[in-house]
Amino acid sequence: MNQKLKNEELNRLSVEAFKTAKKQAIVLVLDNVRSLNNVGSAFRTADAFLIEEILLCGVTGTPPNKEIEKTALGATHTVKWSYFKTTMEAVTHLKELNYKLYAVEQAENSIPLNKFQHSDENTALVFGNEVYGVEQEVIDQCHGVIEIPQAGTKHSLNISVSIGIVLWELAGGI
Repeated sequence: MNQKLKNEELNRLSVEAFKTAKKQAIVLVLDNVRSLNNVGSAFRTADAFLIEEILLCGVTGTPPNKEIEKTALGATHTVKWSYFKTTMEAVTHLKELNYKLYAVEQAENSIPLNKFQHSDENTALVFGNEVYGVEQEVIDQCHGVIEIPQAGTKHSLNISVSIGIVLWELAGGI
């Protein structure tokens, strides 16, 4: 029988232990994400995969915010984050720190996620606005574009779903 575990049986890190734990060398960049629920989900997923940091850009909401907390469930207190007025400022900052930048988008010459070769180098993943995606000027500054293959009639996934899929794949399924 498969008995559901109680919270105390999950062996989760404390906030203090999370902050000192070795993180994945991955930074998430949210490019003008409008939905505060999506921002909260990004925090929660970043916490689950021990992601280094989230860069919130442009109109993307920032903590503290009760709408973000609805889905973050406290992850805004564990995951490091910074705000940049524009996504281009964040891109410049990351390039100065020698990050490899990849937009997660549908574009010419994109790399299907299942064929993307992730290394241990510092990686930044740019996720775009719910309607317009990643800004073209940002894509132009990236080292490449990763695309999640899809087979249905729709041509996009919710950003929070995309973040989960990509981080699962890059984290090696933890």
